Amino acid sequence: MIVRHVDEVKGTAQEIVTTNWTSRRVLLADDRMGFSFHETIIHPGTETHIHYLNHLEAVWCIEGDGEIETIADGRKYALGPGVVYALDQHDEHWLRGGTRPLRVLCVFNPPLSGREVHDASGVYPLEVA
Repeated sequence: MIVRHVDEVKGTAQEIVTTNWTSRRVLLADDRMGFSFHETIIHPGTETHIHYLNHLEAVWCIEGDGEIETIADGRKYALGPGVVYALDQHDEHWLRGGTRPLRVLCVFNPPLSGREVHDASGVYPLEVA
């Protein structure tokens, strides 16, 4: 059994901090669960281009506010507590922070190693364990 508290990853290599978001990667590929699990905070007033060509992601918003806009069709979706979205088609999108920090729980398949950051195209590279 794996039991962790999110505070255990704060300040470690499993916490990635950027100007737009902070990701706390609680379960990773090395845990051999078949997915990775993250707590991410989207900072207010930010905009991040994301295009997960190599991963599927499901996101559960639990606190704060923001918006996601799919690039293919320009549709915008308000984000807030209780909203779940799944990027089941590798959807290229803009993720925008609102007026308050947007706290989300994320699942990635295949699992992340924990070292990934978005490249210039908004993609996480596929790392084979």
